Amino acid sequence: MKETAQTQWPHAKDKIYVQSQGIATIPNAAFNWNSFLQQAEINQSADNLHVFLLVCGLRRVKDPLYLVDAFSDWHREEPHVYMVIVGPEVDPVFTREVKARVRRAAGVRLLGEMAQEDLHAAMKNCFAVVNCSVSEGMSAAILEAMDLEVPVLARNIPGNAAVVTHEATGLLFSDPQEFVQLAKRLVGDPALEKDLVAHGREYVRLHHSWQAERDTYQQLVRTLGRGPED
Repeated sequence: MKETAQTQWPHAKDKIYVQSQGIATIPNAAFNWNSFLQQAEINQSADNLHVFLLVCGLRRVKDPLYLVDAFSDWHREEPHVYMVIVGPEVDPVFTREVKARVRRAAGVRLLGEMAQEDLHAAMKNCFAVVNCSVSEGMSAAILEAMDLEVPVLARNIPGNAAVVTHEATGLLFSDPQEFVQLAKRLVGDPALEKDLVAHGREYVRLHHSWQAERDTYQQLVRTLGRGPED
């Protein structure tokens, strides 16, 4: 997934336009969640599962192995929780390392890159979306999850903390053990899940509207088209 960022144009008729990346999600209505689980080799009824989806390209800055050991320990205690890592194989050497670790990790699965519409549908069907990057600009996956009304658990780094307000629009964790604690809390607290989903969706609507982004670009084009002497 691409990272989003604010765009600025400092010389447009002496005005400064600042527009955050707009988010639009398009989940595939024909997506089959049970088929997705089968592909991930999760052979349990979907009704009893809590699937945490980590969406990232396989490269070190995304740190997809950060939670593997802690999550595996949790899965051994509670077999209905799974973490599925989804994303392209960006770094071939690191990809081999990830595949080797995941093969030995109970409750952790690895799938390749998905079409955007299918990925959005998978996100909408999962229990929560996870981000454990070492560094982020502005994670599109986090904003897309909020738009899809899915809870977010994100590593507490500046890029994520700029988007996720702890216990309001999502949950921030500082180490794998805290992730498990927060994830268990989320699983056991439907009211918290409901609040996070509502606040996350409202945050995207207010600050990352694709309509607002479109309108800003249109206004910029009109302003530049008039020329400096208009």
